[in-house]
Amino acid sequence: MLGDTTGGGRGRRALILVENLSVPFDRRVWQECTTLRDAGWEVHVICPRGTKRDTEAEAVVDGVRIHRYPLRAATGGPAGYLREYGTALWHTARLARKVGPVDVVHACNPPDLLFLPALWLKRRGARFVFDQHDLVPELYLSRFHRGEDLLYRAVCALERLTYRAADVVLATNESYRDVAVRRGGRRPGDVFVVRSAPDVDRFRPVPAEPELKRGKPHLLCYLGVMGPQDGVDYALRALARLREEVGRTDWHAVFVGAGDTFDQMVELSRRLGLADHVEFTGRIPDADLVRYLSTADVCLSPDPRNPLNDVSTMNKVLEYMVMGRPIVSFDLKEARVSAGDAAVYAPANDEARFAELVALLLDDPQKRARMGEIGRERVSGPLSWRNSQASLLAAYAAACRDRSAVPAPGSAQGRGSAVER
Repeated sequence: MLGDTTGGGRGRRALILVENLSVPFDRRVWQECTTLRDAGWEVHVICPRGTKRDTEAEAVVDGVRIHRYPLRAATGGPAGYLREYGTALWHTARLARKVGPVDVVHACNPPDLLFLPALWLKRRGARFVFDQHDLVPELYLSRFHRGEDLLYRAVCALERLTYRAADVVLATNESYRDVAVRRGGRRPGDVFVVRSAPDVDRFRPVPAEPELKRGKPHLLCYLGVMGPQDGVDYALRALARLREEVGRTDWHAVFVGAGDTFDQMVELSRRLGLADHVEFTGRIPDADLVRYLSTADVCLSPDPRNPLNDVSTMNKVLEYMVMGRPIVSFDLKEARVSAGDAAVYAPANDEARFAELVALLLDDPQKRARMGEIGRERVSGPLSWRNSQASLLAAYAAACRDRSAVPAPGSAQGRGSAVER
């Protein structure tokens, strides 16, 4: 257990706000929750309900108190997002009142709107930690390809307001930290890099299962979200080139995950004539995911270069690495920071070269093994969650310096405070 000297958490209460995913499904948030819990914090989370898991309105999971609300994902353009975000803000404010006074409110984007309930709590004595999972202006440009229009200027303004309101900022990598300092105007000492890291208890290799290769010598694997900016279409076109231009048919590919473009990607695979070579599983249990990754010969990270992807850390890359799998990636700044020599890199968005690199790795099992070992060493060393834990607790200590703990609800002092408000 982490002691008081690292986080100063004894007797303190933290409230983590999440809109993008349910918890514990959001692995980064869950690791943060358990780190804070082990440092003595009483941790509450407000998040949406999941569709197939995390469906209970109230739950206590491993000592973390989770408060969930119903939320339908946006459809139909800007109006759909306004409905989604408005609903999320209303439920977040409602549940925050139920939780009561806290020492820290920890808001995870996207969207950059959670500073609104955070400000309400800050006026009641909480410190505000902004956990920047995504650069929303870059996400907007990369997802919608609409240029710097009115909506782009609006999301930039919301990001500035969030930076301004925060006492401390958590960045997922050095590129995001640079944005917080340069664009957000934050003091370098108030921005802490808390890198996402794979859950080593979730990702433990098991014996390979050749039957997953569907009679082929090799298995290729993609794991992750399937959204407009995630590059599954690039991977499929690269695989079509692998078959038609490189002349390789000795592989089966599995795409694990779901997202906004899932149905479109299934249809694209049919149009490219890949139906007999490519399998889409949707989201699957962890045990099945580990089976596929343990059997895979090469893993795919086809995120194209765009304003967001070039500076973002891809969770799938780290998950491939902890499983000891070699990776083919496009040449992105933060992909190289994460994977180093555990990946080979095609020029940005070059599908033909991506296909050639897949073929080269399929022909070189010794290189694949070396790359896998490099990946495991990096994840267990400089990229391990242990380092991120220390940075997270240092950020909380900085946020709470010179502040005494708020009284917990139900105590005599806590009841008095409620009456005074």
